[in-house]
Amino acid sequence: MSEVAVLEAAFAAMREASRHDPWSDLAARRQRLARLAAMLVAQQDAIADAISADFGHRSPVETRLAELFPSLAGIRHAQRHLKRWMRPQRRAVSVWFAPASNQVLPQPLGVVGIVVPWNYPLFLALGPLVSALAAGNRAMIKMSEFTPRTGALLAELLEQALGRDVVRVFNGPVELAQQFCRLPFDHLLFTGSTPVGRDVMRAAADNLTPVTLELGGKSPALVAPDADLARAATVIAAGKLMNAGQTCVAPDYVLVPRGRRQALIDALAEAATRLYPSLADNADYTAIISPRHYERLSGWIEGARAAGAEVRAINPRGESLAERRKLPLTLVWQCPDDATLMREEIFGPVLPLVEYDNLDQAIDYINRRPRPLALYLLSDDKRTQTAVLKRTVSGGVVVNETMLHVIQDDLPFGGVGPSGMGHYHGYEGFLTFSKLKPVYRQPRLNTRWMLLPPYGGLARRLLKWMVR
Repeated sequence: MSEVAVLEAAFAAMREASRHDPWSDLAARRQRLARLAAMLVAQQDAIADAISADFGHRSPVETRLAELFPSLAGIRHAQRHLKRWMRPQRRAVSVWFAPASNQVLPQPLGVVGIVVPWNYPLFLALGPLVSALAAGNRAMIKMSEFTPRTGALLAELLEQALGRDVVRVFNGPVELAQQFCRLPFDHLLFTGSTPVGRDVMRAAADNLTPVTLELGGKSPALVAPDADLARAATVIAAGKLMNAGQTCVAPDYVLVPRGRRQALIDALAEAATRLYPSLADNADYTAIISPRHYERLSGWIEGARAAGAEVRAINPRGESLAERRKLPLTLVWQCPDDATLMREEIFGPVLPLVEYDNLDQAIDYINRRPRPLALYLLSDDKRTQTAVLKRTVSGGVVVNETMLHVIQDDLPFGGVGPSGMGHYHGYEGFLTFSKLKPVYRQPRLNTRWMLLPPYGGLARRLLKWMVR
């Protein structure tokens, strides 16, 4: 049986199971979440090893910090709040229809699809899965072809922990992912690039499958005039170098006040050296996922240099890194706007710096570009914070930090416009994978008879009153 046939058969079986048993109670959902958590704790070393092998080297500490911990935290948050989330919500009834009652019942959608990118293969599979399970659904997961070891391991572990009637994991080439997105899921969540997101939405449209798109874009770090440069440099460097910049919410470029650029460059170099004093054999520093992505980043840097940009690589020991597919923090400035680095999401440890003359100009620079997934503001000035929050639109905002909004379980996560649509995480994730079913209950004794045909004088007098 071909891969596509296996995929379609699995979907048909899971959809049939969902139609036969469309509702899972609180105990069943909590049990599934508990099994998922137990599996993660027991298999954390194997998972970290598989991810590292797929990357060529991935810091096991980063895997635990950026993938294992937030996955477990999300599970525990859902377990803690699930009873309240599932509770039917009472809604008001118009005085004209009293004594009827209204409520909203969160109902499982059925079978959801989850498409996972390569950069955080555990968290970006389990984050949506936790939301789907909390909402009472079954799920099919398509892992990235760039992380085959992680995909194979998760297929085994998840299906053992939850059962193949609850979750199925698929691994394979791009063509299988394309067929996956054409299945008539009850909801499809895709995490990846904006161009591929457009293709996913087109594929889902044939089935009118609702989609949540978690995309990317060029997330700016705005260093305000009042910012402490040493502090700003530390949080920017830490965010940019986590997973070697291969993060959808990594700072993509920095806006710095004119005249302070060189001071920020020096501060970034100092911060990067402090965080990663060596690179080649440093177990904390992650490699670029594949030769193709390494060559892409190297080519973009050389393209910027050829276009007249200044480039400074922060390689504290001057090590040879190409064979290990490790790329140092590379600062770029005076880069033309039409260079690829300035137009495309970088997804690597390359950081352009752009000078601005005043805050209005910086805000205008951000607003003239596609709306980003995240915006990072480095400022202690309340008026500056308010101005940036009110005058820009982005998926999320972090003040005086980078990326940590992603692992706040009570905050929704999602983009806007080219950086995505829809939300998940926490309660918003539960809502994304639920149908909020409105229920109207009519008691035996009611006033409906007064507005039934044949319409007489009473109906006319009532309607005149109702629309007065």
